[in-house]
Amino acid sequence: MTSILKSGKTRRILCMIFMIVLVVGIMAVPCLADGNGDVAGAVESTWNSAKSQIKDITNKVIFPVIDMILAILFFVKVGTAYFDYRKHGQFEFAAPCILFACLIFSLTAPLYIWNIVG
Repeated sequence: MTSILKSGKTRRILCMIFMIVLVVGIMAVPCLADGNGDVAGAVESTWNSAKSQIKDITNKVIFPVIDMILAILFFVKVGTAYFDYRKHGQFEFAAPCILFACLIFSLTAPLYIWNIVG
């Protein structure tokens, strides 16, 4: 056994295995939802306690950011499609139409998304 440990490569491998087992042991925290194992109840109570904050942040931050990005992309795409039309004589409708539909969808999403989510 001592002759095996004298090898540097074997020692490094054993050290790495020991470190991996140690890190896994430290990071493996048992996750229990409740004493009786009711995971759905724990998730539902967490959602109910944070619902108003999540809705407020989503409506005031996330949807406006998505809307702004889609609006910028839409106007840039319409501009590039116009310049392509002037250059080639053919207007490409697909990309601006898709971006416009996504923009309308994201603008109206706060009106109905909370009825779906709950």
